[in-house]
Amino acid sequence: MKLPFKLIAILVVISLLGIFSYQAYWLTGLYNTMMHEMEKNIHEAMRMSDYNEMMLRIKNMQKENKKHGAVEVSTGYDSDTGKTFVRSSTTISEETGLDNDSLILHLPSSKYDSIPVSPPQVNPETDKDPPQAALHSNRGLDMMLRDQNSMLELVSFIQKGIHSGVDLFSGPDVSAYDSLLTAQLLEYGIDFPHRLEYFRTGATIDSSQVFIDTLGVIQSTGYVPSKEAVQYKYTFNMSHSETYRLTMEPINMLVLKQMSGILTTSFVILIILSFSFWFLIRTILRQKTLEEMKSDFTNNITHELKTPIAVAYAANDALLNFNLAEDKKQREKYLCICQEQLQRLSGLVEQILSMSMERRKTFRLHPENFHLHDLFPTLIEQHKLKADKPVEIILDIEPEDLTITADRTHFSNILSNLIDNAIKYSPEKAEIAIRCRKTETGQVEISVSDHGTGIPADKQPLVFDKFYRVPTGNVHNTKGYGLGLFYVKTMVEKHNGNVTVKSEPGKGSTFTIRV
Repeated sequence: MKLPFKLIAILVVISLLGIFSYQAYWLTGLYNTMMHEMEKNIHEAMRMSDYNEMMLRIKNMQKENKKHGAVEVSTGYDSDTGKTFVRSSTTISEETGLDNDSLILHLPSSKYDSIPVSPPQVNPETDKDPPQAALHSNRGLDMMLRDQNSMLELVSFIQKGIHSGVDLFSGPDVSAYDSLLTAQLLEYGIDFPHRLEYFRTGATIDSSQVFIDTLGVIQSTGYVPSKEAVQYKYTFNMSHSETYRLTMEPINMLVLKQMSGILTTSFVILIILSFSFWFLIRTILRQKTLEEMKSDFTNNITHELKTPIAVAYAANDALLNFNLAEDKKQREKYLCICQEQLQRLSGLVEQILSMSMERRKTFRLHPENFHLHDLFPTLIEQHKLKADKPVEIILDIEPEDLTITADRTHFSNILSNLIDNAIKYSPEKAEIAIRCRKTETGQVEISVSDHGTGIPADKQPLVFDKFYRVPTGNVHNTKGYGLGLFYVKTMVEKHNGNVTVKSEPGKGSTFTIRV
């Protein structure tokens, strides 16, 4: 079955892009929300610090004066002048009931200040509706108090009104305000060097000129605002003429630091997803390759099984039906052919069965100790007899009585596969060297070398894979089914050993077993 790999790959890529895009969108939204919240906290810190600084001035006035100054602030609309006004009045009271939590207010009619603010345009002839209040709620006061924005607007309006009265006694204390602001910012986790400026704006009577007076500047030691520095302004009086301006560096790194946990978690999740999808694609590719290799194996093994059967059948038929059994030379020739093909068939079946047994949990080796010198002569003779080319095999065992502990049957098949490959991939004459030694670590090392076609460097790691055969282009003079070296590697590992290959194209290969 051919897997729709392209379709799966496209779906995987689309899924990853979708996940990455959504994650980026979510993180960007979270970043913008936290930035907005942080800026809102800075403005709130400036407002709260202004309120606290104003309360400190009121307490100081209470302590310094035996007769407490009382402040009253009122707003209204003058129908005679058509202007909205804010009145602040002061008086000297002998009452001593003033404490830290309350303030007695008096409003004598003889002393007041009026400050015009945003007068509504009213035409008595065309507009019969009464003037609109600065603060209002369509559903009543209780609904207004539930609305956070309306509450903040109301509080700010009242706070500015109180300023109009308190500032008549004592001007703002910039140093106290800066200390309160620094502490308030620390509560929000903002510990940046900053510059605080207190200035007043105004204009001449004819509004021909506008002026700005800087009344106070306080900044952190050594702090010089950069080009990226951000300014936050807070106007605290009813006429919008007096302002605090806070300058400090951008808070984006602070926001990112606060998001570090979420960013790290998101990054880890993306890495896991990417690895999972990569592993999925890799598995699909390997399954696809394995499927193709199995298909090639089926076609190849069918031919390999039919060939020895057909040859042995033909030789046996000739002996039976063409009176060749009476001729001793012909009889021996055809019997040798039958024996060779049956051996070939037996070896093929043995390897297939071994692969099947290797997958079973009940598979067990039966190790025994035997001399290598007793194993090799028989193997060498068998391969010389069935080879279709001249074969010269040099055997070097040192010491001669070298022994090994292994499963005799499977270890014999391991060596048989290596010798068979050396013969198959040698040119007209196979020259093979088998060398056996004992290493310093106590392992037995067996190497099988030839002077054959060799294996390219990029293909060497793959030769031990199941069903894999080194590509030979359009040349198909060497038959095989891609199981021999896989069987060698599997059985050697079952013996707690390893097998390696060194090869150079055109110069031959050396397979080394260490058990």
